[in-house]
Amino acid sequence: MFETMKYLIVGLGNPEPKYELTRHNIGFLIADQVAGDQIFKQVKFGSMSETRYKGRRLYVLKPDTYMNLSGKAVRYWLQELKIPVENLLVVTDDIALPFGKIRLKPKGSNGGHNGLGNIQDLLGTTSYPRLRFGVGGDFPKGKQVDYVLSNFDKPELVLLEEHIKKSVEAVHSFCTIGMERTMNFFN
Repeated sequence: MFETMKYLIVGLGNPEPKYELTRHNIGFLIADQVAGDQIFKQVKFGSMSETRYKGRRLYVLKPDTYMNLSGKAVRYWLQELKIPVENLLVVTDDIALPFGKIRLKPKGSNGGHNGLGNIQDLLGTTSYPRLRFGVGGDFPKGKQVDYVLSNFDKPELVLLEEHIKKSVEAVHSFCTIGMERTMNFFN
């Protein structure tokens, strides 16, 4: 019997409405679009939607553990759904990339990102796929937290929809043709 390929797509962010359009919540915004018209249901450690894309089953998770404890939700749902770590894709913000630029990687350091650091600690590996969405780094020294927790500005909001659409295409590509080929198209 043929089993459907399963993927866990995790958008990182913070659950309160006040964080909705902040740079740190780009993972949630992309997750919403990956889920399409599917409803998110409250589950342990977050909200989840299940959707299909080209014969693949995508579990789209928005952890409610807050950014810095994201690994708790990721580890639980990988085990619960019996999804191998190579079929995990963590979607997060990155201040080292210009606004709207995306970078896919099969592994790597957390780059100082507390959410990725917690996932790395709880999975016990740096070898898990991630999609980093550039939010730019135009902030004064020592003001990183204020910057990532601030809302996108008006010029960015105008372009955001198109950049999110490209990110969703990258997620779908990862789930259908794999990381290496997806990196060739999108990095």
